[in-house]
Amino acid sequence: MELLPRVGVAAPGPGRGGASPSPTRRHRAPSHPILKRSAAVCGAVAVCRGGAVARRSRWSTLVTAAYYTGTAELVDFNWETLGFQPVPTDFMYVMRCSEEGVFTKGELVPYGPIELNPAAGVLNYGQGLLEGLRAHRKEDGSVLLFRPDENALRMRVGADRLCMPAPSVEQFLEAIKLTILANKRWVPPTGKGSLYIRPLLIGSGAILGVAPAPEYTFVVFACPVGHYFKDGLSPISLLTEEEYQCAAPGGTGDIKTIGNYASAVYAKERAKERGHSDVLYLDPVHKKFVEELSSCNIFMVKDNIISTPLLTGTVLPGITRRSIIEYARSLGFQVEECLITIDELLDADEVFCTGTSVVLSSVGCIVYQGRRVEYGNQKFRTVSQQLYSALTAIQKGLVEDSMGWTVQLN
Repeated sequence: MELLPRVGVAAPGPGRGGASPSPTRRHRAPSHPILKRSAAVCGAVAVCRGGAVARRSRWSTLVTAAYYTGTAELVDFNWETLGFQPVPTDFMYVMRCSEEGVFTKGELVPYGPIELNPAAGVLNYGQGLLEGLRAHRKEDGSVLLFRPDENALRMRVGADRLCMPAPSVEQFLEAIKLTILANKRWVPPTGKGSLYIRPLLIGSGAILGVAPAPEYTFVVFACPVGHYFKDGLSPISLLTEEEYQCAAPGGTGDIKTIGNYASAVYAKERAKERGHSDVLYLDPVHKKFVEELSSCNIFMVKDNIISTPLLTGTVLPGITRRSIIEYARSLGFQVEECLITIDELLDADEVFCTGTSVVLSSVGCIVYQGRRVEYGNQKFRTVSQQLYSALTAIQKGLVEDSMGWTVQLN
C-alpha cells in the first residue's frame, strides 16, 4: 500500500466537497492521508450475473475494495436540486503520455483547473475525445458501473481516428474506478441521481501547424447529476434540423470527438428558443433519413418492431443504444438497424432516444417542416417504459444482471 503525498485541498464549504486551489496555493492539508492502491494490491470486483458472482471480470484486479479519504460517507448536499450541471467534487485523475506515446504514472489530484500551453493541439485544432459513464449507489452502499469496458474500447477507436495515443483498457478502467472511489461521498443516495464520470483525452502538447500534438493528457473527473432534460422524465419535444449538420460521410460522426458537439450547439440552442428539448438531424446527403439528436441516439417502435438508424459512419455507436438493442432482443422483440426516413419516424407508434446522459427518454412530439406530430400524452409509452424500467433496474442493481453488464465497487 502506497501513501500519496499530502496534497493541498481547500476546506469544504457548505454543500461542497472542497474547492479549486487558489493562486496562493496556501491550503490546509487533509486531516487523514489518502490511501492509494495500485493494481497489484487491488481487491477483486465482481461482475454481477444472476444475483451471484457467476464469473470474474477480467478487470476485477484493477479496483481496490476500499478507498479511505477520511471524509463522511455522504456529502451534505441537497440531492433534490440535481440537474445536469457541473458540481465540483474532491478529486480528479490525471495521466500523461511519455515521449514514446505511452501513458504511465497516473495519479489522483485535487479537482481544479488544468494548465495548458496556448498552442496545445486541443485548443488550436480540437484534437480531443470525451466519454461519459454513470455510477449508481446501491442500498448496501456499494457502487455499480455500467459497461465501462465499452467506453474504454470506444475511446481507443476514436484515438486511432485522430492520430492520438490512448490509455490501455486496463489503464482507462483503473482511472475510472479510482476516481469514483476517491469521490464516493458524491455518489447520490439510491434513487436521487448518479455520479457522472467524464474521461477526456486531449492533445496537450504545443503545435503550430496542423499535425498530431507531441504530448497528450488523459483526465477523468466526476460530478453528481440528475436528469439530463430539465423536465425530468416527461416526454421531450424535437425540432427537425434541415439547414445544419454535425456529421458528414467520411467525417468524425462515429467517434466522440469534441468538435462534433461544438458544431451541434447552435442548432440545439435555436431549437430550445422555439420551445423544444433538442434537435433531430437528418442525413447530410439526401436530407430524408433520420440520424440522431445532438447528444443521443434515436429509436422508433412500429407494430411492436423496434428500429434504430443504421451505423453508416455519421451516427455515434452509443453504448446505451447497443444495450437497448441487445436487451430488447433478449426479451423477444424484433430489433432492426436500418435506414429510417423522416416520414417513417413520423408514422411511428413510439419514439424514444438513448444515451449515457439521457438514459432513455420518451419523445412526445416532433416538428418537421411546420408539421407537428404528437406521440400521445402518456409519460411513457408501452415499449419505451418497459425498456427504461428494465435498463435502469440493471444499472442501479435493483434486479439480477442477467446480461453481465455491471461492475460492482464494494
